[in-house]
Amino acid sequence: MTINVNPIADIIAPLPKQLLIDGKFVPSLSGKTFKTFNPATGEMLAEVSEGGAADIDLAVAAARRAFTGPWSRFTPFQRQQCLLRFADLVEKHFETLAHIDVLDMGAPITSMYARRQRALGLPRFYAGMCTVISGGTLPNSMPGEVFTYTLKEPVGVVGAITPWNAPLTSTIWKIGPVLATGCTMVLKPAEDAPLTALRLGELLLEAGVPEGVVNIVPGFGHIAGDALARHMDVDKVAFTGSDLTGRKIIEASKSNIKRVTLELGGKSPDIIFADCDMDAAVAGAGMGVFANTGQICCAGTRLLVQRPIYEEFVARVSDYAKSLKVGNGLDPATQIGPVVNAKQLDRVAGYMEIGLGEGVTAATGGKRITEGALKDGYFFEPTVLSGVTNDMRIAQEEIFGPVAAAIPFDTLEEAAAIANDTVFGLGGGVWTTNVSTAHRMAKAIRAGTVWVNTYGGLDPAVPFGGYKTSGYGRESGVEHLDAYLETKSVVMKLG
Repeated sequence: MTINVNPIADIIAPLPKQLLIDGKFVPSLSGKTFKTFNPATGEMLAEVSEGGAADIDLAVAAARRAFTGPWSRFTPFQRQQCLLRFADLVEKHFETLAHIDVLDMGAPITSMYARRQRALGLPRFYAGMCTVISGGTLPNSMPGEVFTYTLKEPVGVVGAITPWNAPLTSTIWKIGPVLATGCTMVLKPAEDAPLTALRLGELLLEAGVPEGVVNIVPGFGHIAGDALARHMDVDKVAFTGSDLTGRKIIEASKSNIKRVTLELGGKSPDIIFADCDMDAAVAGAGMGVFANTGQICCAGTRLLVQRPIYEEFVARVSDYAKSLKVGNGLDPATQIGPVVNAKQLDRVAGYMEIGLGEGVTAATGGKRITEGALKDGYFFEPTVLSGVTNDMRIAQEEIFGPVAAAIPFDTLEEAAAIANDTVFGLGGGVWTTNVSTAHRMAKAIRAGTVWVNTYGGLDPAVPFGGYKTSGYGRESGVEHLDAYLETKSVVMKLG
């Protein structure tokens, strides 16, 4: 695959760069804009309208009008048709959408193409759910003859705040349950990668989603995001991002006791037992850390390795890391792209200094790439740290970069104890050929998802979310829709 276009002129220039409110792209009321950059080159991609609190007010008002207006009269079948048309448009324009993500946040184009099934599967899964939302009849022991049933009704206006690490799929993940249940939304995409969301807004209108059902307000979290989370006419907030911001969302939600679902950070253990298939574990656990340049909330950044194979595994996963091609995401040969911005690059480099100060050894990597064709981008070498103990900051705090911390263990019980010795609980992995070990570890790890002899795969039908400070609520699966629905009980006296 080769790129025969000018990325900025042919891909970025035609994109909308204003706020989508009530079905129209409009400038922010303040007239302010902010710049978004290509992390592979440092060059500016676009200036985007910067939404503020007043713009959030307009967007929420539009969402409320749509919720009580024509959208409320759409049948489940009509909502399903909107989602299916949207899915078809995502499929039709997938190549462009993939390239927008590459340019805006740095993911390799090959990894974006690997997400194709997920990007198309999510809206089609939620389309399928439209027509199965239902209440039920209930027995009632009240005196006299009564008929009792329940109704499932949309919660209302949803404020959605998405991260920058997977703009295409993260945005669709928020849109799906909103349209399936009959809610409306105001979306605040991450300021580091807002362009994909705006393009998806165009496609939603083209798919026949009524004006005001989905509104998109790019802006900064402490301004637009805070206003959205505090807004008295927002019924629910769905947030994906850091645990620090998640706490602020919870605090802000007290304004009107709005519902909140949170998918937050992680420091996930990937546990390698001595009886594993070593070749599979090296590649699987390696990409469990390095995929998307480590910028995945459930990345398996703590490699817990059974002591008899610790030295061999560290050496082999280090060789694997060194074999990965780091480069511009537009190059089809690239396997690892840049981190998203200079601030994130400084964060990763800062944790390297912390780790070295704690006494760890960089078996490979550990430095920013400052030479050659990549010197102007935000590139960091895929890194494997050895000599790590679980009490070190490098093992306890989320880095969100291509850094693996290898920790030895002896017994299954010790592995479980180390795995759970964290404030997070988003994901975990187990590599073993022993079925008993696999089941025992899957039960022992306190995390929302445990992968066995694989790592990181997601499916629209499978719930995803965290324990502890990794958040609450689930995305995907039937449980996802429950968070967007109210249950109303109706009790009717007969005769």
